[in-house]
Amino acid sequence: MNTAEKKGKIMIQPAQRVSLITEYYFSRKRKEIDQMRERGLDVIDLGIGSPDRPPSEKVIETLHANAVMPGNHGYQSYTGIPALRKAFSDWYRQYFKVELNPADEILPLIGSKEGIMHISMAFIDEGDEVLVPDPGYPAYAAATKLAGGRVLSYNLTEENGWLPDFKEIEKNDMSRVKIMWINYPHMPTGKRASKHELEKIVEFAVRHNVLLCNDNPYSFILNDDYTSVLSVDGSRDIALEMNSLSKSHNMAGWRIGMVAGNSSYISAILRVKSNMDSGMFQPLQAAAAEALSAPAEWYNEVNTAYRERRKVAEEIMTALGCTFDTDQSGLFLWGKIPHFYSNSEEVSDLLLHKANVFITPGFIFGTNGNNYIRISLCSKSEVLVKALNRIKSIIN
Repeated sequence: MNTAEKKGKIMIQPAQRVSLITEYYFSRKRKEIDQMRERGLDVIDLGIGSPDRPPSEKVIETLHANAVMPGNHGYQSYTGIPALRKAFSDWYRQYFKVELNPADEILPLIGSKEGIMHISMAFIDEGDEVLVPDPGYPAYAAATKLAGGRVLSYNLTEENGWLPDFKEIEKNDMSRVKIMWINYPHMPTGKRASKHELEKIVEFAVRHNVLLCNDNPYSFILNDDYTSVLSVDGSRDIALEMNSLSKSHNMAGWRIGMVAGNSSYISAILRVKSNMDSGMFQPLQAAAAEALSAPAEWYNEVNTAYRERRKVAEEIMTALGCTFDTDQSGLFLWGKIPHFYSNSEEVSDLLLHKANVFITPGFIFGTNGNNYIRISLCSKSEVLVKALNRIKSIIN
């Protein structure tokens, strides 16, 4: 018997950085929901924001037409096809009133989530600090930790309109802060940021020489005030903006996003990206370019469906005794739980196990989300009504 057999199986330990993060909450929760469904339970999932409607027919047709062409199945450029970069540029000019050079100020991404990691790898050195919103998208903190940076959370509160409190942030030593993540329209709160509010954030970033990164995938959902941080004077030297077709064009599974900004910053991100993938499938890029040329009627039709769903989501919040701001944008409805619940996880678990309805607890977005819940609008109205009736049956 050899030494390994005597001592038992030898396990290789993961890198220390893996211990700094946990499995994504929705990944773990989906396993629990799957297990419940395997037991025969009809669980209604109002958690993740994955659009349930398809892209336009023209997008599907473009994908098919390009997929049957023999020459379109090889490796593609790391910077994306020119048609896609131009389509993003035209989209930003039309809706955001921002001029971007498609040659070197736009970089297509395999989903904007990968852009969070690429930006972190490109700009964060060991020990650099990163301002991350609380509540906010958990990927900002995870990518920071994986890149060797230190998370410096900044508070967003309902009392302050879910906007940064610069005086509070500046109580910290700002000398090591390298990046500030913002996300307007904001997820999970649905807060829009006006041009004036973005100007204040840009002024702060300039004052402290911080790279400002705006994650902007929710602009077209229940919102017609299309605002980009890149439209602010002085932003081009210190700001990047990411966008995505996942929410705006019902293409979440297609994994198509972009990052835009100063060409030198794009070049740095490309150095990372080009060592991590081998380009995006050409038919996907051609279809994405088609999607970006959608007329205004496309967005109106999508939002008509979301408005109907939003009404039912508001009824759910009201039934639960939650309070909420009716002036929210994006794919979700964010509400504050009543005082007789101790926290959002208690509410979420109660609904899941008593009503077989999953609603996202706000604590996963940070400490300031602990007393809030979030309802996804990515289910048909009749499904939301079914969830409402189940919830009413256990709380009445």
